[in-house]
Amino acid sequence: MENKFTYQQLMAFTKEIFIKMGCNETDAEMATTNLLSADLRGVDSHGVARLSGYVRLWDANRVNVKPNINIIHETPSTGVVDGDSGLGLVVAPISMNLAIKKAKEVGTGWVSVQNSNHFGIAGQYSMMALSHDMIGIAMTNASAIVAPTFSKEKMLGTNPISVAIPAGAEFPFVADFATTTAANGKLEILQRKNEPVPDGWIQDKEGKPSNDAFELKKGGALLPLGSDREHSSHKGYMMGSIVDIFSGVLSGANFGPWVPPFPAYIPMPENQPGKGIGHFFGAMRIDAFGSADDFKKNMDQWIHRFRNAESTNINQKVIIPGDPEREFESERKINGIELLQDVVYDLKTLGDRFSVTL
Repeated sequence: MENKFTYQQLMAFTKEIFIKMGCNETDAEMATTNLLSADLRGVDSHGVARLSGYVRLWDANRVNVKPNINIIHETPSTGVVDGDSGLGLVVAPISMNLAIKKAKEVGTGWVSVQNSNHFGIAGQYSMMALSHDMIGIAMTNASAIVAPTFSKEKMLGTNPISVAIPAGAEFPFVADFATTTAANGKLEILQRKNEPVPDGWIQDKEGKPSNDAFELKKGGALLPLGSDREHSSHKGYMMGSIVDIFSGVLSGANFGPWVPPFPAYIPMPENQPGKGIGHFFGAMRIDAFGSADDFKKNMDQWIHRFRNAESTNINQKVIIPGDPEREFESERKINGIELLQDVVYDLKTLGDRFSVTL
């Protein structure tokens, strides 16, 4: 079975699946573009490999494909959006556009979101600000699969943060990272390959280190960035907590152990204090802080200097956040996107169900 597909092939297939689920043309295209941005940028764990997961959420009546997305509270620079249980792939870009609109009007815009679902990669939304000469910020909480430092219990999600910063002649700075040692999607890839996980990614249900890729299903937990106290896992724990509070507590979404799980087969947490999954977005006009031209000139100097820092490895230059993903995108747009065999099988199965040809 051929495992490599063009972006256009995956785009047409995925969009048609969303339409067969009941999305309108606009939402289906938006969801597909945002989902496949992960595959283009080399974040294979969060792209089309997750399509069957979104379908299962829809089957479980946890995703509303015809949402009425509303602003439920706002000031000139802030807003709270209720996603009406819509696809996060649709709710997120609408909310980020609201942050950008507010930034255009008053300099900065900040939007928290409740009642949403998994939104793919955070970097897709922070980068929306770049074309407006703005700094973009995006974060989301997620289902609890991470144990805080010294805890056996799973209390936090992988809770990613992305910050995109424009430059002039140089490519933009784009940071996009989970607040855990590794994202859950990378664990899922190792599960599909039946390979062990590296040291420091996961612990068993007793809090002991493990290399079993299936440990989460046995009661284990992912670890915060840093892995253990001696390697500063408390800092990763703090970062994940900040994302959870900004995304969940501030917006009125669920937080901590009450965030709805992405796998549809896992029961919803009881006594949820909020609505759905939460996100947080920010946009800052660089000319709200001074000359945009001066800023971009200085960013160019910053990027150039860091990229040319003396390397510890003669074969590896110092990279700028966003460099690897941009290189993946350039290569995959030309040469196609290679998928794991299990992912191809999942997509073929979805295609058979919805009468859509991959």
